[in-house]
Amino acid sequence: MKHTVIGKVEEYILDNLERHGALMFSLIDPLDYRDVDHAVNTAVQANEGGADVILIGGSMGVQGELLDDITRRIKENVNIPVILFPGNIGTITRYADAIYFMSLMNSRNPYWITMAQTLAAPIILKSKIEPLPVGYIVVEPGGTVGWVGDVNLIPRNKPKVAAALAMSAQFTGSRFIITDTGSNPPTGPIPLEMISYVSRSITVPYIVAGGIKTPDTAAAIIKAGGDIVQIGTLLERSSDVKEQVSKIVHSIREAARSKPK
Repeated sequence: MKHTVIGKVEEYILDNLERHGALMFSLIDPLDYRDVDHAVNTAVQANEGGADVILIGGSMGVQGELLDDITRRIKENVNIPVILFPGNIGTITRYADAIYFMSLMNSRNPYWITMAQTLAAPIILKSKIEPLPVGYIVVEPGGTVGWVGDVNLIPRNKPKVAAALAMSAQFTGSRFIITDTGSNPPTGPIPLEMISYVSRSITVPYIVAGGIKTPDTAAAIIKAGGDIVQIGTLLERSSDVKEQVSKIVHSIREAARSKPK
């Protein structure tokens, strides 16, 4: 009888969530950095600061030789999993440990819900990188991902809509849920009320992304029900990435200890 096999990276994430109560994922979008050395050094500092995962990817243009080179170099210099955060079917490299195998739940275009995944699946299998089934939900304002993904953006004052989408993603097989506002939103991160609604509606790990700029904000997200904070722009602009990451990791671990069991 066939059964679901959880890979090494997913097992690592689940084990560390059990141990620490909250995790931090550091996102590197190579196109946002002045050069590859800067991006690699940021990933190394994030690792040294206590990040649990390095993510590599972006909404546009991160593929081919650039993606291979930066992923290989980061992988050689960190001791935590390196996961791809794909913007399309080209955002795949055999040098990564795993990939967010995402369905963009509130896209208007079925390409982003099932077709990109169909086209990418044989490549991922051949590359022998671990697929992590992820339900991806984009909230206002949506940023580049909202535009590229032709997203029916969830209004920030409609937490029940986000929760319903998250439930739908879990019920159809996603083992992680992400809500994202897009990169560096002027309106700030996902509203805490929405995070709370989503968290109470699902039983799989919940990742919150977009607009997280301070340790206090990260801690508030964990207290509201998030399991993992995913941070990118803040690190790209930080003068001391190791220190910044260390502060965020400390704040979310403390917040996790104060959450009701």
